[in-house]
Parts: sequence; structure tokens; C-alpha cells
Amino acid sequence: MNILFHPWPWYISGPLIGLMVPALLILGNKTFGISSTLRHMSAACIPTNAKFFKYDWKAESWNLVFAFGVALGGLIAGYFFKNPNPIQLSDAAIESMNQLGIKNYSGMIPEDIFNFSSLLTLKGFILMVIGGFFVGFGTRYAGGCTSGHAIMGLSNLQLPSLIATCCFFAGGLLMTWCILPYIMNL
Repeated sequence: MNILFHPWPWYISGPLIGLMVPALLILGNKTFGISSTLRHMSAACIPTNAKFFKYDWKAESWNLVFAFGVALGGLIAGYFFKNPNPIQLSDAAIESMNQLGIKNYSGMIPEDIFNFSSLLTLKGFILMVIGGFFVGFGTRYAGGCTSGHAIMGLSNLQLPSLIATCCFFAGGLLMTWCILPYIMNL
């Protein structure tokens, strides 16, 4: 039972995530990805004549159950199986965050940036609202998210998934090293 209270090493969690691909293909010819869930929920809940939402979303209802399970599993893990130890960061990571002005990083996300009161600042608005818009736009433009492309698409040797995954990582590097330092100085 003690293993549930600590982060799992990459050599256990990585293969478990990777085994989702053949399991979904074998069990029902389904593809792994989470970004399409918003489309399915919108098609189910919002009656509209938009062509994008005119499809048989009920055939993809398994994806809604999967997304609900992911959220429920995260809630259970975060509430009942919370790691009692503080997050361990390298000295280099702590120094980099201190240079950006991030001092409170005891949890999974820096509380100096991601909290409700910082949403009302220019920095918080750029990071959370505009950043969220770019993530949503990029996911739609790329035809999927990192889990769909990097896990499912690459395992199926799809060239568009390789291109999308390279662009996801290039965008992350560009944001981290070139754009974020300017935003943090606002």
C-alpha cells in the first residue's frame, strides 16, 4: 500500500501509459487522446447547427467515460494518496525559478503565478487566459493533443503526429526560454 503514496518511477508509469495504446486498439479499435472530449461534451450538451458538432457523438461516449475516469482518478490520488513529502527539485531548478521571481513552489504548480488573485494581474491574465487560448487553439489546429499525437500517433508511426509532437516541444522550449522571462518581468 505504501507504493500508492509516492510518485512512481518512469520505468513503471511510462510502460503503463504506453500499454494503453495496444489495449485500446485491441479492446475496441479506439485511439488514445483526451482533447476530443471537449468536442464530444459540447456536441452532447450544446444544441447547435454548427457543422463541427454534427456527428454521432454517442459512438464516442466511451471517451467521455475515460475522461471522467481520469479526472476521478486524479481526485482520488490527490486527496487520498497525497505524497506526504515535499516535491524535490534540483538546485538548478530552484535557482532558475528564483531568477524568474517564483519563490513559492511547494506544490505541483507555482502558487506565485497560478492562483485566483494573480488572474487579475496582467501577468496572470497572459499566462492563464491567453496561454489557455493558445493551448486550445494549438490543440485544435494540430488535430489533437500531446497524448494523442505523442503517445498514440507516434506508436502508429504517423508522420503528422511526429510533426505535431516536434512542434509541441519546440513551442514549449520557445515559451520557456524566450517568452516566459519577459512575461515574468511584467
